[in-house]
Amino acid sequence: VQLQASGGGLVQAGGSRRLSCEASGRTFTSYTITWFRQTPGEEREFVAGVSQTGFIYYPDSVKGRFTASRDNAKNTVYLQMKSLKPEDTAVYYCAATLGEPSRMVDAGRYEYWGQGTQVTVSS
Repeated sequence: VQLQASGGGLVQAGGSRRLSCEASGRTFTSYTITWFRQTPGEEREFVAGVSQTGFIYYPDSVKGRFTASRDNAKNTVYLQMKSLKPEDTAVYYCAATLGEPSRMVDAGRYEYWGQGTQVTVSS
């Protein structure tokens, strides 16, 4: 599967932004799709995941502010971000793995990655 992330840009603190991750291929519904983010010098951080069965998981750092959803008809997973903070500034990546990984938060469990989209939150 090939992933194309989009929707990044510059947003003021407190604002909102929606990212999209469009996947190619006919077996989209078989994949768990997740979002990670990364800042220079840091490891990729898990921010949201949507399993093939529709289970959605968020870490505490974004819970209540970020909402992930998937539209299987459009082969797309979205990440709606609100109440953005300067510390949310990062390159956001979507990733995919077939089935449901035992630990959704581990970046190493995903074989397929999108190219990343920059989100910059100004204070």
